[in-house]
Amino acid sequence: MSETGPRVKRDDDEQERLNRQLLELLNELRVALPGVQVLFAFLLAVPFQNRFSEASSFERHVYLFTLLTSAAATACLISPTGYHRLLFQRGDRPLIIQHGTRMLIAGLGFLALAMTSAVFLVTEFLFSTTTAVVVAAGAASLFFWLWFGAALARRAREG
Repeated sequence: MSETGPRVKRDDDEQERLNRQLLELLNELRVALPGVQVLFAFLLAVPFQNRFSEASSFERHVYLFTLLTSAAATACLISPTGYHRLLFQRGDRPLIIQHGTRMLIAGLGFLALAMTSAVFLVTEFLFSTTTAVVVAAGAASLFFWLWFGAALARRAREG
């Protein structure tokens, strides 16, 4: 049997599918990256503001958590770029896509934590801890449902 038959067609179809998956992953990363970069830049500037000296020890710890989760989100969301660049010529697209998908999901998780704690920090600084807990819980619920929950619920329903 010739190598130009059905096997070559199947390989072409597989390559097209992998190319499409990689492009979809890159487009998803392009959506998430600007948000995390803006948040991270904002957080880097916060300690240099005059009112930051008024922050309590608790607020400073929340700020540190927010900064670190924002940095982790940035690292996760940018990591597929380096991973791809170092491995793309080895013909291992499935592994690149798998790694990129994991890093995108982890990055979104860290971004949800960073945004929730930023909402908590601002609300706690302006109002009260009780108000901050309620508002942050609402924000966390919204992020979880929109970014993960709805899709996970559909996957569970469809088996």
